[in-house]
Amino acid sequence: MLIAPEFDPQPWTQPPARLGVLASGSGSNFAAIADAVAAGGMPYRIAGLVYNRRDAYAAERAAKRGIPAQLVSHRGRAREAFDAEVVAALRAMEVEWVAMAGWMRIATPVLLDAFPDRVLNLHPSLLPSFRGMRAVDQALEAGVKITGCTVHVVRPAVDDGPIVAQAAVPIAPGDTSEALHQRIHAAEHVLYPRAIAMAIAAAKTRAS
Repeated sequence: MLIAPEFDPQPWTQPPARLGVLASGSGSNFAAIADAVAAGGMPYRIAGLVYNRRDAYAAERAAKRGIPAQLVSHRGRAREAFDAEVVAALRAMEVEWVAMAGWMRIATPVLLDAFPDRVLNLHPSLLPSFRGMRAVDQALEAGVKITGCTVHVVRPAVDDGPIVAQAAVPIAPGDTSEALHQRIHAAEHVLYPRAIAMAIAAAKTRAS
């Protein structure tokens, strides 16, 4: 696995940024972010979790770590109205940055305008290759030798926006979708906490 570029956590002298995490499912990447924060050296802390499915295991992971969590259901809601409620929940948590971690919703300008250039997403391919759904299967079907995952700044177009960092994952002969998914997930858990730190540190440097 190749992480590019590398991030070496250092003692952070500035107040940590307040990060809000959006999750729809199991929350394994949310847990990886939370554990990285707990280990120290990151320029952010998690202010809270917003989840949109009642059965999302991410909420249980948050409870176990003492992290505030709020359900905002998308059912029967227009996308803009849903995002407005998500923004309200994040603002109540005094969030400065947002990380989508298995957030199965397309962001509207309502969310993106509330946190300009401060909404990050994780996608299981080396963007710009294999956007959209079934990215892992797309890579296998295309016969490429290397895939991976990408952290990027979110834009209105799906899986578009400036790339923050990527991790490369080789595809082995005879790889199955499940096996490749598992190796990409392992790369995501390393990459995402570091990439969030890189984005925040870079923004603070630009502002200073």
